[in-house]
Amino acid sequence: MTADFELKRQKTVHEWAAWSLVQANFRDPVGSEFTRTFVKSPGAVGVVALLGEPGERSVLLVRQYRPPFQRHTLEIPAGMRDQEGEDPTITARRELEEEAGFGAKTLVSLGSHESAPGISNSIVRLFLATDLYATKTDRHGPEEQFMTIEQIKFQDALAMTKTGQITDGKTVIGLLMVAQFFGSYL
Repeated sequence: MTADFELKRQKTVHEWAAWSLVQANFRDPVGSEFTRTFVKSPGAVGVVALLGEPGERSVLLVRQYRPPFQRHTLEIPAGMRDQEGEDPTITARRELEEEAGFGAKTLVSLGSHESAPGISNSIVRLFLATDLYATKTDRHGPEEQFMTIEQIKFQDALAMTKTGQITDGKTVIGLLMVAQFFGSYL
């Protein structure tokens, strides 16, 4: 069935930081109404940052504590799009510098993905950063203060997505997109 659903009304139930909890009423294609609650988000960016020459490339990853899982995760540098109206490319450049301490002479959009469409409208925009140069970090919050930066051979990082050592969605998707973008030229 491809008939349209219709948003009837929505209200904000709770607001915090950059997010809000929204309750919305919809009408389905046959006229029945139903209610859904979801998180309204400004979205995020993620940056697959490559170091080195073709055939010897490494990817820059951050290892940080994630309270919802009560463990550390290995991820690409990333961050919320919490500055209203800011171009995602600018957000990506800022997050790469703040978290990892690198700037990029070349930044290419890889595309985007919906991170959790059943519970949020968050869209993560992914970028490829190359021609990196060192800058300074400007980390925010305790998780970022204690994060570590790791340089892992790109092919090893890809293998880590298969073994479960890298499980973060934006990171897995970003690595696979870059592998597809470069093919055997990595």
